[in-house]
Amino acid sequence: MSVPLRVVVVGAGPGGMAAATVAAEAGCRVVLLDESPKPGGQIWRGADPAEPHHSPQGRRFALWFSRLRASGAEFQPGSAVVDQPNPGVLRVERETGWQDVAYDRLILATGARELFLPFPGWTLPGVLGAGGLQALVKGGLPVAGCKVVVAGSGPLLLAVGAALASAGARVQGIFEQAPFSALARFGITLAGHPAKLAEGAKYRWQTLGSPYKPGWWVARALGERRLRAAVVSDGRAEREIPCEYLACAFHLTPNLELARLLSCRIEAGFVAVNSRQETSQSGVYCVGEATGIGGLEKALVEGRIAAWAAAGRLVEAGSLAAQARRHHRFARKLDQAFALRGELRGLAAPDTIVCRCEDVTRQALEGCATGRAARLHTRCAMGPCQGRVCGPATDFLFGWSAVSARPPVLPARVSTLAGDARSLASAPAREPGQMH
Repeated sequence: MSVPLRVVVVGAGPGGMAAATVAAEAGCRVVLLDESPKPGGQIWRGADPAEPHHSPQGRRFALWFSRLRASGAEFQPGSAVVDQPNPGVLRVERETGWQDVAYDRLILATGARELFLPFPGWTLPGVLGAGGLQALVKGGLPVAGCKVVVAGSGPLLLAVGAALASAGARVQGIFEQAPFSALARFGITLAGHPAKLAEGAKYRWQTLGSPYKPGWWVARALGERRLRAAVVSDGRAEREIPCEYLACAFHLTPNLELARLLSCRIEAGFVAVNSRQETSQSGVYCVGEATGIGGLEKALVEGRIAAWAAAGRLVEAGSLAAQARRHHRFARKLDQAFALRGELRGLAAPDTIVCRCEDVTRQALEGCATGRAARLHTRCAMGPCQGRVCGPATDFLFGWSAVSARPPVLPARVSTLAGDARSLASAPAREPGQMH
């Protein structure tokens, strides 16, 4: 009797949940790893399966949560993948220690994070990522009565504005750097995606009391010890808007660190996959925002395709190919609509900090020809965030694209990276998955 394939899924957002569920239902032994204590990822953060009506897409989350629990997949929360010590093995750090987890097939569902661009005052207390402020509000941060400006780019802005308004914040405006003409063309695309169109319309209805201004962007944040106002511009005029919070994000950037560590091919800023969601590394699949920013539906379809493919069920995987192509076309249209304008490269002044971990200013980076030179001369991207914030920013500002990743892909304890002397001495006798 053959032993079921061991499938490890990294990331418990929608794509990861779908992948783990379907792979387990197909008969695989599945381990789902995520740093968070609960599944759902950023998009379903705070959703309660027992009360699906209390959050957007709550019913969809409750359905997948129920299927995941019934599937037999093993969810391991609080698990951060930091290294690949050997082929087919991931090193995972938890609060209680570290563990090597072996896999026959690996599905990456590492998602995306907000893209930040530096501008004068962006390090002031009160200036936060748009999704970050939304997450804090979901976690209990009181914003009722607070004046908030939302600025940057992408559909996230409307969703965040709606969430803040629902929490009682006084949203002073939503400033989208993309021009109205690009948004109008994108609106035509949405006609073929009625669910997304309805979702966008709902968010705009919830923010009708706040102006939505295409072609405007944040120019600088004002304040001494804390934010007191945001200055926005359309390139011709400026407006100063008093506020207590500035929620800012210039669309999303994929989390590629683990894919790069595994030597998966990256094309146009995303993990390259075939029609089965398989990367350039055999047996390694990737789904969701890491293959193209496309939202919930794309992640769910790709997660199911990768699961069927990993389980060897290629007919089932192929049956979803048309849906996947449709969502990929939407992702390309999304990128085109919210492409960052060139004016944003001039926001940072010479003394504006670009690398917040190491306090590196734009002026210090101007003389560097490459990202490597910047790291050697200024320590840019060598701080605790390991370039997650300044890396995409310097890519946009200077064209310094990352080409590789080194372990750890997340901050980790020295004991996790080195193991302990006893475990290393007895490594041949240790089974993957043994806790230390």
